[in-house]
Amino acid sequence: MKKFIFKSIDNSPLVVFRIFFGFLIACESFGAIITGWVKKVLIDPQFTFSFIGLEWLQPLPNNLMYVYFIIMGLVGICIMLGFKYTYAINTFTFLWAGVYFMQKSSYNNHYYLLLLISFCMIFLPANKYKSLDVKLGFIERKLTMPNWVSLLFITQIILVYFYASIAKLYPDWLDGTFTKNLLQGTTSRPFFLELFSQKWFYLFIAYAGILFDLLVVPMLLYKKTRTFALICSIVFHIFNSITLHIGIFPFFALTFILFFYEPETIRNLFFKNKPVSINESLDFSSLKILKYLFIPFLVIQLILPLRHHFIEGDVFWTEEGHRLSWRMMLRERSGYIVIKIRDNKTKESFIYDYHKNLSSKQARQLATKPDFIWQYCQKIKEEFKDKDISIFIDCKNSINRKPLKTLIDPNVDFTKADWDYFFHNDWIINY
Repeated sequence: MKKFIFKSIDNSPLVVFRIFFGFLIACESFGAIITGWVKKVLIDPQFTFSFIGLEWLQPLPNNLMYVYFIIMGLVGICIMLGFKYTYAINTFTFLWAGVYFMQKSSYNNHYYLLLLISFCMIFLPANKYKSLDVKLGFIERKLTMPNWVSLLFITQIILVYFYASIAKLYPDWLDGTFTKNLLQGTTSRPFFLELFSQKWFYLFIAYAGILFDLLVVPMLLYKKTRTFALICSIVFHIFNSITLHIGIFPFFALTFILFFYEPETIRNLFFKNKPVSINESLDFSSLKILKYLFIPFLVIQLILPLRHHFIEGDVFWTEEGHRLSWRMMLRERSGYIVIKIRDNKTKESFIYDYHKNLSSKQARQLATKPDFIWQYCQKIKEEFKDKDISIFIDCKNSINRKPLKTLIDPNVDFTKADWDYFFHNDWIINY
């Protein structure tokens, strides 16, 4: 086992991955400015829903978030070129963690994956070949890496696809309810609306999604089916890119395939003039990093998606344990919310207008996400800190366009409600 894990292999897969990774980072960062994402999510909103416990982490004032993203784009280019790589990857990871944790309004699993891989790349020798760091003499060139580097990326993508497939095994996915709703919401063109309404088509998409997530990694691991799996991956991710408009994620997911092919294949494809390193020795130089950092890292990745099984209630309904679990695009959620404030001194009540400081997207999310509701009530509580008030919530939700049901206990006073980070919050009604 040690020989397999620590044997020296050609580092071409990691080097090529670094180049693609930096390019995609630059695209994500500059694209967020060009498409208006930065403005809509981080500049325009008067109130930002950060991760609970990190309320102090807020967007920079005025238009400084543009500068923030420009810096991320520039360090992405530095990562791609391998210029001052250590500083660049550390800077990006720090800045991207800020973006990720300071807002939940545009939560995406690929943002989470990007954060995880950025963290891993800090500790990997991705700039040892085909980098300006080598060319300018900042570091010594190296042609190999320990095999566990490839195994790290393979294991991470196994976890992503495995948990994504398991999460789809629920009634509304298996009968095509969700995929039908999802596809119909992506277009207004009559031809595609008609196609997406065909039962055979949305059921095909539903089961193709499950089978792809379950089988793509085993097929990539098996040499005889690897190229077929690559073709399927390209078709699958390009389809998702066109229909779902999910940014760099489809292309980011494809870059992991580099680690499934033999390193020599990647070298011959991308670096034909690279010297062949014949090195049969074992590379134990990074044993401590693997043992004390990456193994615990992967164990945490294995455990986090399981935590909702230990929380009372259905995660589809309560949302508790939904994030950080690769539960990707599984359901359509809608609802309404009414926030009622009662002055305990005068006994008078009034409806709080949450639209005054929330964007339309934030308002929709407030009506469907319990953690948003709790956070917003804490804001209201602070706003009326000089008065003795109670806050009550009338909120009903629908999953996949089914009949509305009460989400929040209307008798709970949210000036006194607590947030449980690890277990069920009793003010969310279970069914």
